[in-house]
Amino acid sequence: MSRAAAEKGAAQVEEPDRLEGFSSPREVDRLFGHDVARAEFGDALISGRLHHAWLLVGPEGVGKATLAYHLARDVLARGEAGAGPIAASHPVFRKVAGLAHPNLLLIRRSWNDKTKRYSQWIGVDEVRRLRSFLGHSAGETGWRLVIVDRADDLNQNAANALLKALEEPPLRTLFLLVATAEGRIPVTIRSRCRSLRVTALRVEDQEKAVRAALERDDHEVDAKTLSTALSLSEGSVRRALELATGEGIALYRDIVAAFDKLPELDGQAAHKLAERLGGFGGDSERLDLFLSLLLGLLERLIRTAANGEGAIGEEGALARRLLDRTTLPQWVDAWEAIGQAKADAASLNLDRSLLVLETFYRLQQAARGRAA
Repeated sequence: MSRAAAEKGAAQVEEPDRLEGFSSPREVDRLFGHDVARAEFGDALISGRLHHAWLLVGPEGVGKATLAYHLARDVLARGEAGAGPIAASHPVFRKVAGLAHPNLLLIRRSWNDKTKRYSQWIGVDEVRRLRSFLGHSAGETGWRLVIVDRADDLNQNAANALLKALEEPPLRTLFLLVATAEGRIPVTIRSRCRSLRVTALRVEDQEKAVRAALERDDHEVDAKTLSTALSLSEGSVRRALELATGEGIALYRDIVAAFDKLPELDGQAAHKLAERLGGFGGDSERLDLFLSLLLGLLERLIRTAANGEGAIGEEGALARRLLDRTTLPQWVDAWEAIGQAKADAASLNLDRSLLVLETFYRLQQAARGRAA
């Protein structure tokens, strides 16, 4: 990263879910893909029959929040002279980017001064900010916009408070709820929203979005690293950027090296990696990245053994050596067990180093089924 980019990153305010070193979704002026979703919303806006609450739901890292801010700017700029396309130089864009627009309220996880980190959930106090916001006038032709990022992070009390606002919204008030895990949102809230499905990007749109983000925030990535990151990202722009500019590619290579030795296990390498990722105070984001990469690799190996499709690069050789149809159930069981352990690690204060070692042990047991 260049010095200019480093200075820019240092000046950025730390925010929940923001990828370090990159612009916030509300600061992004170009939207790649999602033409169907944007057209559906645009038709409703132009028709004058815009539903008061929209649930933008889709996979992690595909641009749901970026889309939400694009839609918000479209609505906030309506009626303004020369609104047209909302470019980065437009006053509405600048105000939204700085969270300075008087008719926009962002509800998100709050900072906890005691723990020195962001809360795991959106609490009721954050949602109660709606009272004063909805009480002020938006102007004769103005809209009030509420973005909830992310709605699946609402705790029960916060969800109940939001529900009251959704049941009786003031005129010309629009809610945009961003979510990945739709099932974690109460049915009472979902039933009052119009769903806007945000699907994974096409390969060409994802690559354009990744390249634009790297250029915008001044990151230099070589072609091989970028190609590998795109291949492993499963359509997620965020994951591709995380892999391309962090230690993700190195972690992936460590994982492949471990699979390559199975059914033998390099205990020294496994313990060393566990120490890097683990302990009770370990880096949860690094552990999440490791487990996501491992689960992605394991899923592709299973698909390759089942139907011959899905492998990336040398993964095909790994699948042929380690898996066959008779041992597929064992590998599926391992995949499910590791996935459950990953979910537990996200909600419980577990010893992360032990989790890493147990993950390697499960892989070894599955591989020994083929060796037998």
